[in-house]
This record gives sequence, structure tokens and C-alpha cells, in this order.
Amino acid sequence: MKVVVQRSKHSSVSVNNELISEIDSGLVLLVGFALDDDISDLEYIVKKVLNLRIFDDEKGIMNKSILDVGGSILSISQFTLQANTKDGNRPSYINAMKGEDAIKLYEEFNRRLNESVCTLPGVFGAEMEVNIINDGPITIIIDSKAK
Repeated sequence: MKVVVQRSKHSSVSVNNELISEIDSGLVLLVGFALDDDISDLEYIVKKVLNLRIFDDEKGIMNKSILDVGGSILSISQFTLQANTKDGNRPSYINAMKGEDAIKLYEEFNRRLNESVCTLPGVFGAEMEVNIINDGPITIIIDSKAK
């Protein structure tokens, strides 16, 4: 499981020009599942995201988590994070989890995050327009296989 975490000042996701979800300050997560991901990968990423200290404290040092500062999470499914670009110029998505399995993990991921922080999803499998005002910019990649 790979997640790109971006600290955000304001972000939104739309489908067919219709606003689906929107947050002010918080985190935007781009979430991609691999074929061999399971609940232990999900648990690892949830814990990391909630406790990742990428928000400034009173001294301007990144020392606070989303739990410390409040805010919301915008979670966007993105199978392309599992792209293999080793051979040629056309990415292969053979390692990406199939949609019917990935949606179950994605929904569980969002449910678990939402227990601690307001978490709003995109539309799984849809062609989405995601607008992110990256704060910092702060962008972190978490890979459950690199634990």
C-alpha cells in the first residue's frame, strides 16, 4: 500500500464538474493498493498518517500531527501509485489491486481514519478532478512494504 500525504491549506475533489468533497486545512491522501496488500498494511498506514508530525508547533517546527492540530483528511483512491515504469515508457499496473478488492480496503481505510479525524473520500474508480493547495509544500510518501 502506498500513500502520498500532502499537507493542505484547502483541497477539493469533483466528478463531472460536481463538487464531491472539500476540506480546509488538513491532509490530502492519494491512496494506492497493491495485489498483496491486506489489513496489516492498512493498519500500518492509518497509524502513520494519524501520527505523522508534519504540522508546525508554536516554534515553527514540524512537531504536530493531524490529531494535534485538528483539520480534515481528503482521501483519494489512486491505483496509478502502483505503476511499474521499469520497462519501456508505458506504465504497467499489473501490481495494482483489482477494483472489487481495492474498494473494500479503501472504504475500510477511510472508516478507520474517520474514527479519529473527519475523513472525506473521492469517488472510487471515477475520473476525478482534484484541486490541492499544498501547504509548505509538504509531501510525504508512505509505503507499507518499507516498514
